[in-house]
Amino acid sequence: MTAPAAGEVALDSPQGRSVIATTVAGSAVAMLTATVVNVALPTLARDLDASTGEQQWVANAYLLTIASLILIGGNLGDRFGRLRIYRFGVAWFAVASVLCALAPNTEVLIAARLLQGVGGALLTPGSLAIIEATLRPDDRGRGVGQWSGLGGVAGAIGPLVGGLLVDVSWRLVFLVNLPVAVAVLILSRGVPESFDRSSAGKPLDTVGAVLTTVTLGAASFALIEGPNGGFGAVDTVAVVVAVVSLLALGLNERRHPHPLVPLDLLTVRPFLAANIVTLLVYGGMGMVFFLLTIQLQVTLGWQPVAAGLALLPITILMLALSSTAGSVSRRIGPRLPLTIGPLLIAAGMVLFARIGPGDDYLADVLPAVLVFGLGLAASVAPVTATALGSIPDDRAGVASGVNNAISRTGQLLTVAAVPPLVGLTGGALSDPEQLTAGFDDAMYVGAALVGLGALSSALLFDGRPVEEGIPIGAPEAVDADDGGRFHCGVESPQLSRTR
Repeated sequence: MTAPAAGEVALDSPQGRSVIATTVAGSAVAMLTATVVNVALPTLARDLDASTGEQQWVANAYLLTIASLILIGGNLGDRFGRLRIYRFGVAWFAVASVLCALAPNTEVLIAARLLQGVGGALLTPGSLAIIEATLRPDDRGRGVGQWSGLGGVAGAIGPLVGGLLVDVSWRLVFLVNLPVAVAVLILSRGVPESFDRSSAGKPLDTVGAVLTTVTLGAASFALIEGPNGGFGAVDTVAVVVAVVSLLALGLNERRHPHPLVPLDLLTVRPFLAANIVTLLVYGGMGMVFFLLTIQLQVTLGWQPVAAGLALLPITILMLALSSTAGSVSRRIGPRLPLTIGPLLIAAGMVLFARIGPGDDYLADVLPAVLVFGLGLAASVAPVTATALGSIPDDRAGVASGVNNAISRTGQLLTVAAVPPLVGLTGGALSDPEQLTAGFDDAMYVGAALVGLGALSSALLFDGRPVEEGIPIGAPEAVDADDGGRFHCGVESPQLSRTR
């Protein structure tokens, strides 16, 4: 009997189960890495004698390439086969993970993390696209629900896995990806290939991808290295390169027949507003995910597993409340949820700023974690559902890619800029006294950015449900509940969906 083709696979069939297993396992590779690397930073910093700037690069190198290339990664999958590019991305990610684990110094580790981000940019867009393109239409919603739920479990166990592995060796944080990657390559043999036939013959915006990478890379270099070197000639050149390449990127996107970021999307007010909120909120809260586990280990003396588990309630709250938050936002509009949610995140960050030597988890850390988690659960699904709910369904893929890239860019820029701004340079991330002073200020700066996100929501949204907005080229409303919408994950924006 002939195996079902793409678009005809039943979810409950062996082939359908292979689709879910393949996409969940591949997403887990990127998700686990994003979750556990920050937990490992203090340990690997001691082992490799890494400065604060080098620890920033370890975190940011991955964000740099995935943020720059995620859009073209989706385009490559549409054109050359979603499964083919997905498998290639998983294999690339696995090889880069081995290089990370074997790195003899921070320079090699940072280079390997850059390569990891390339693999992440290739596999991340394909995960959900494979489900959408492979399963029967009636099974897609249930399939996405299973994918999202199982992916949430992977995110929940990430801190525990990371802490346990770091107690043995920080290098295991990267090697744990290998068996998962091998499983993906084996399981995916039963998944049919799918393409976007309309993409045939359309030129890829490779120039846009290169200019995006140069812009973010030069900006990150200037923000991280400038304060350490007193903004010398090289840092000044990096600033100039960032500005020039950004201008060139805008010109390229305007002139290219099929740009990475179609500029007409930015004429849709809810889409533009949602992405402004995404940039500010994800940028601000990036300070928590970068610095909190370091503060808990270096200043409070916690073991890696305890520091990793400290954030577990955030994931639990996300799993429990995100769907409800998305439904509320669709009923009453995004303005109120995206004002209250970021304000709660900011309040949680102010509470985090109070954490210091000798503090107790239940009395001092947990209240901040719960307030922060409630704000995150109230914000994540509404902001991305709003971005996509204002765009016609046939452009949801590029809209989702743009929103994912924006969220990662926000984290990239703040992790680069804020630590030097608050005095976390040199060996400060390994010095309890310097770290505590800078950590407090970093939390306040992050809270201010998130607060600006709340203010932007209050000013830019009109108070109506997003379905009442006017999408590009169409006078009628877009049904934001048609088939569900994608949203960004907690630890790093992964594609998932609310209904």
